[in-house]
Amino acid sequence: MRIGELAAAVGVTTRTVRHYHHLGLLPEPERRPNGYREYGLRHAVALARIRRLTELGLGLAEVRDVLADDAGRDLAEVLAELDDDLARQEAAIQERRARLRVLLAEAEAGRLPAEGPVSPELTALFGDLAQDSTVRSESPMAAKDREILALLDTAAGPEDRERLLSALRGSTGEPGVVDRAHQAYALLDELVDADPGDPRVDEAAELLASCLPDSALDGLGIGEVDEDHSFLRAFLDDLAPAQAEAIRRTMRLLVGRHRGGAR
Repeated sequence: MRIGELAAAVGVTTRTVRHYHHLGLLPEPERRPNGYREYGLRHAVALARIRRLTELGLGLAEVRDVLADDAGRDLAEVLAELDDDLARQEAAIQERRARLRVLLAEAEAGRLPAEGPVSPELTALFGDLAQDSTVRSESPMAAKDREILALLDTAAGPEDRERLLSALRGSTGEPGVVDRAHQAYALLDELVDADPGDPRVDEAAELLASCLPDSALDGLGIGEVDEDHSFLRAFLDDLAPAQAEAIRRTMRLLVGRHRGGAR
């Protein structure tokens, strides 16, 4: 058989056959006087076996182990490892599909946030904060806050993320907190063109601090108001000067309260 006939008989391409030759998986046949390869039945058998093994999901290095006489691993061992790997992939896919079903349900109910997909915990928090769609759409500071929370939902370590979201969910459940949060957002929006010395800066800081738990900074990995902290620096740089000053003062209030409560 010529290479094209061999490839057609086994259901692969001639390029695949040449690749297997290059990797040493398929032995090179004798060549005719004209230089063409002459394949026999043993090549077709070997090629068919390679195809079956790769269709099972084995990598070519694993196929080489199975085919080599001195590989040290028999086919049963390799297949057992493959089965374990496929089981892990299957579990991961099932978990992802379960997550997608939750997101689809949220979307059908009109509760999927614009920043999504985010965790169910953060989706619930956004739902608590969004008293109505008008407030959500009209407050640039509220939108920025949701963007930051979505970033943390993705980037924070599991423990920090859980600590932060749990603290925020607990805080939003307290009477009047959601109303004060929207008042704080509105006041911060007004500061976009203000001077950092504007008296509303202190008012916004006090109002915002009254909405947040003392431990809010712990979930951010920030224990002090340290503007060399890369995340904090990037966050403040993204705000107008008066807004950034209000956030600094809010953080100082939280740090002071947290220290006082720890005594």
